[in-house]
Amino acid sequence: MRILITGATGTVGRNVIEQLAALDPEVELRALTRDPQAALPEGVEVAVGDLSSPETLADAFKDVDAVHFINFAGEQYAPLPEAAAIVALAEGAGVRRATVLGGRAEGDLEQALTAGAIETTFLHPVEFMSNTLMWWAEAVKAEGVIREPFGDRVSAMVHPADIGAVAAKVLLDGGHDGATLLLTGPEALPIQDKVRILGEAIGTDLEFVELTVDEARERWASQGMGEDMVAFLIEALGNTPEEGKTVVGTVEEVTGRPARGFADWAAEHAAAFR
Repeated sequence: MRILITGATGTVGRNVIEQLAALDPEVELRALTRDPQAALPEGVEVAVGDLSSPETLADAFKDVDAVHFINFAGEQYAPLPEAAAIVALAEGAGVRRATVLGGRAEGDLEQALTAGAIETTFLHPVEFMSNTLMWWAEAVKAEGVIREPFGDRVSAMVHPADIGAVAAKVLLDGGHDGATLLLTGPEALPIQDKVRILGEAIGTDLEFVELTVDEARERWASQGMGEDMVAFLIEALGNTPEEGKTVVGTVEEVTGRPARGFADWAAEHAAAFR
């Protein structure tokens, strides 16, 4: 069996590759990337191409049985401009099964796959535990203080390895055609508990300082974030939907083992915060 992983150098894509290799060492893995020099695990075939340019994908889909898709293009999560053409290429190449990681609102790729013949499962993870690296690592190393708005926010964060594990299981075994799988961690954590758990993992008492919305907006803008991203964060953090803070058992139901907790993730990545 040969599986193509798009978004292969991203947080989830790397975990899909690792989990596939762990589940079936015989599976043939091909990674789609725009960078021919991308660092990928040994044994992974590199296919140079770009989902935003379907004309670059023919070789990537050749002799592929299953595909892990992302539904966006580039670092700004832009919608895919020619989703129907992507799906037509995949079907023409004989792709039988797909998973789709939702990185933005459902769009043309999901619709094209739903209308087509490929057995497709949609993965909807909530907040990634790994976002903690992006948002907190530098502040923790510099001063041991976390500054964020919405101090009462609760999140059912998911470990990226669990997203990868679910994708890998579905790609290898199938059985979830048309399903939308919400993926969460095993606990819904208030932000203060998250700060405490991270502090315990690195052996440091961390301080949490709650920002006002205006202070957060000013802080993020000073870090180079555009207005759209700042507005998105204010909405996402200030009005987290119920699914983002409600634990579900999908990871265990699909993989057969419990979801990893934030303490697991923090212990694994403690060195990055010291």
